[in-house]
Amino acid sequence: MQINNLSSSYILTADIGGSHITVSICDLQNYAILNEYTTRVGVDSKGTADDILTTWAGVFQQVLKKTTLPISALSVAMPGPFDYEKGISYIKGLNKYEALYGMDIKGYLADLLKLDPQLVQFRNDAESTIAGEVLMGAAKDDQRVLGVTLGTGFGSAYSENRITKDINLGSNPYKETIADDYLSTRWFLKRYKELTGRSLAGGVRELSELAEKNAAVQDIFKEFALNMSDFLSEPVKRLDPEALIICGNIAKASKFFLPHLTGGLNSIIIKLAQLNEDAPLIGAAAMFDNMTRPAPINSVNQL
Repeated sequence: MQINNLSSSYILTADIGGSHITVSICDLQNYAILNEYTTRVGVDSKGTADDILTTWAGVFQQVLKKTTLPISALSVAMPGPFDYEKGISYIKGLNKYEALYGMDIKGYLADLLKLDPQLVQFRNDAESTIAGEVLMGAAKDDQRVLGVTLGTGFGSAYSENRITKDINLGSNPYKETIADDYLSTRWFLKRYKELTGRSLAGGVRELSELAEKNAAVQDIFKEFALNMSDFLSEPVKRLDPEALIICGNIAKASKFFLPHLTGGLNSIIIKLAQLNEDAPLIGAAAMFDNMTRPAPINSVNQL
């Protein structure tokens, strides 16, 4: 069923990560995140369903208690596998949120926030992040954009005329398995252990610190960049984007791999994300863009 309007331009918006939830309010009139309300809380994603949902509910409650703004809807940037239309989680075998498997998350949040279920919308987290960068960040002046998120997984989306869709390149075959296995944090950890016999607890951030003075670690970043340019050469040729946007935590170590990536993909402009955590919050809230917005009414969404 199509939703005809929102009661206001203020959207309660959330980004669900593997170990955290960030909640804020987005004003859709100008895609502005109202940072005075932004709240980030750690989540035990390996915990029980009750543990996870109680933590989420607590963060929504914190944000709503801070504001008198009339909140009209809820948007959530959510990792998959997930039925984004129905709001049902199918995450399994990923060492996170398995307790939510098969649960009606949309129904739970609609009841919690006293919202019509139509006013609770979910969007793939990578798609949300890249959509945010297209609307207000690094790609706001580009018409055709290929975006990737580099972190615990390899996310991807393509945007044309500011309409952004997940393209799930990470599931495509690459080398021995799939691209996600070569273009994510776990590849760095696996490769470092293969070469040194040692494990890293601090992930890519620790690896980037080592790379400052360690040529062997710098070579790992170079190998990552060569894998990425090799894999992306086909979608870049096929989609013909004006720009490639790189998002995610691994992008913070870009000085160690970006020169090699640029050399491998010299036919396209490569840009780094600008909005950090605001990007998925904006991108998720933008799902309500096609709705008309009459004058605000008093909020009834109190927990």
